[in-house]
Amino acid sequence: MSKKVVSIIAITLVAFIGFGMFKASDLKSIEIITETTIKGDKQTIFNRVKNLAEFPKWSPFLVQDPSQKYEIKGINGTVGSQYHWVGNGGEDVGYQEIIKIDEGTFIGKKCDIQKPFVAKPTFDYNFTETANGVIVKETFKLESGQVDAFFLWLFGAKAEMVKTNQQGLDLLKKSIES
Repeated sequence: MSKKVVSIIAITLVAFIGFGMFKASDLKSIEIITETTIKGDKQTIFNRVKNLAEFPKWSPFLVQDPSQKYEIKGINGTVGSQYHWVGNGGEDVGYQEIIKIDEGTFIGKKCDIQKPFVAKPTFDYNFTETANGVIVKETFKLESGQVDAFFLWLFGAKAEMVKTNQQGLDLLKKSIES
């Protein structure tokens, strides 16, 4: 290979990485807000989200990996209770934990994902009763370092997160309205 070809490849690679790192700056702090309106009793909807043993009824992750194993630890539906999972043959591992409950209006959860990457996103759920039903608003937040953000950009992960979060709310709606 000539020096000119090697130089062109090197310059292209440096430009690609530089552009990727620039784009990744937007992904160091991700906030995704999704919502749905559910026709049903507000307390029933609230309890479905609070009760971690009910999560399999609306988990988008179980739809994506039906062989996923899960376990509830702590007193289900209370602050400190945890939903642990292992999926994809041990390649997906982590847990979510309820960290705050304002009865009937708010549930805060944090996640500790160990595989396939390390991340600690949070999920906040707000419940608002309207004439058309109960609005469930989910706010997902994730803070990342620059290198992790680069890989989020490289693999288009944010778009997949948006899709998965909306799928979860759609499944929650279906589980209540069916």
